Amino acid sequence: MTLSADDKRALSGIRFEKAQAALDDARANLEQGRLNTSVNRSYYAALAAVRSLLILEGVDPGSHAGAVTMLSLHFIKTELLPISIVKHVKTLLSRREDVDYGDFESITRDEAEDSVARAEETLAAVDTLRSRLAAEL
Repeated sequence: MTLSADDKRALSGIRFEKAQAALDDARANLEQGRLNTSVNRSYYAALAAVRSLLILEGVDPGSHAGAVTMLSLHFIKTELLPISIVKHVKTLLSRREDVDYGDFESITRDEAEDSVARAEETLAAVDTLRSRLAAEL
């Protein structure tokens, strides 16, 4: 994918807005007791945030696993983000898969609250780095 610096910044901004909207949905669903949906939206908030960062590097993975791998390669191994961020994304992905596909899986309120907190931390860390990288393009 060949994008100009301006296109990368614009697409990154759009993706981060999606991340923030999904996080708002996660919080609202948690408040309303829809724990499974809160976990789902927490994961998608983190995924959209990761994708908003990756596009600044010209990377646009086609799968969830690809996004996690590229996050690790471009930002964790280079120590631009702490390892806790990729751990958060992996935990959120696992929980999301459990609630979306598990026949007998249930999520506790504590796990849903933790999922929202992990998403919040991920978005905060990504946005700080994203702003810096976008300015450097």
